[in-house]
Amino acid sequence: MEVEGAYSNTNEQVSALETLRQQLPDLEAPLQPTPKRQPPSRAKQLDAEHVQELIEGYRSGATVYELGNQFGIERRTVSAILHRHKVPMRRRGLSTEQIDQAIQLYNQGWSLARIGDRMNVADGTVRQRLRERGVTMRDTHGQPRVGDAR
Repeated sequence: MEVEGAYSNTNEQVSALETLRQQLPDLEAPLQPTPKRQPPSRAKQLDAEHVQELIEGYRSGATVYELGNQFGIERRTVSAILHRHKVPMRRRGLSTEQIDQAIQLYNQGWSLARIGDRMNVADGTVRQRLRERGVTMRDTHGQPRVGDAR
């Protein structure tokens, strides 16, 4: 039986394999040392005085983001500290009246970001509340989004 087709002329295949083999690292060469990495740093711990300062700052109206920046910790850490000390959290969101107003503004052509700026919340919060109310979202060209059931 005679082999024909792709296997009848192997010169091109051998050449391609030789080119690939030359790109591989030399097995006789010494291994490159792995770069030294810094060990993971320990999370910053606030002492009792700073925790009290953080709690007072929150009670005075500072946001968890502002406090995180002030104390050099993440906002989630700020929230965890406040929860651990049973500090009542301020509800950041939109009231029923604000949602009604947001719907009206959105229907007038306002962007989610502009509404969020006006109401001091994130545009994602505005989007979520409008969708919960059945508002059809627009695309970037002001057209109803395709496949948006609401």
